[in-house]
Amino acid sequence: MRLLSVNLGRPKAVPYTDQPQGLTGIDKQPVEGAVRVFAPGPKGEGGSGLAGDTVCDLRHHGGDDQAVYAVAREDLDDWGRELGRTLANGAFGENLTTEGLDVSDARIGERWRIGAEVVLEVSAGRIPCRTFQGHLGEERWVKRFTQKAATGAYLRVIVPGEIRAGDAVEIVHVPEHDVTARMQFRAVTTNRELLPRLLAAGEALHPEALANARKHVEKYGG
Repeated sequence: MRLLSVNLGRPKAVPYTDQPQGLTGIDKQPVEGAVRVFAPGPKGEGGSGLAGDTVCDLRHHGGDDQAVYAVAREDLDDWGRELGRTLANGAFGENLTTEGLDVSDARIGERWRIGAEVVLEVSAGRIPCRTFQGHLGEERWVKRFTQKAATGAYLRVIVPGEIRAGDAVEIVHVPEHDVTARMQFRAVTTNRELLPRLLAAGEALHPEALANARKHVEKYGG
């Protein structure tokens, strides 16, 4: 298991976002050399957890519980075959493109060591948006992505440090529950009957998903 690339985005004006000045940082490109990884602060205040990476939409992206976004190269290749095109590392706006790691089916609370020091923890799957669809330029992209549920994973930073392309990735902790990033995504989108099961992940779950699950159980039982 290894890190194929570290991808950073700069502000770019596009017609498919509702952000002020029409800016987005979703067009992330691989970079060479070491990149500092850190906990950026609360959502709405802190942006990306990677130095040099830009988050323009602080309402929905960035912050400690979504500090880093990872996608498996295997998922990009699978999508590429379906779409009939090659998807480069960073094509999904991911910070980390991995190899040999089942990112979408990683468990909430699972921890990865990348390189010598950085430790990241899985918090949620990625929810697709209008900006993502515009960036990919694929019709019905949000619906197709949602149906496939190969979400990748958002991660929080447990131990900061530096990472670079080629670093080894080691899974250093796997929780006993069975709540994965993919399950969490399905629970909050197409399969809300799964919401009670999310509670098994406890505080490791993204706070918004945890609140959603608790509210569902209070209203409908579980």
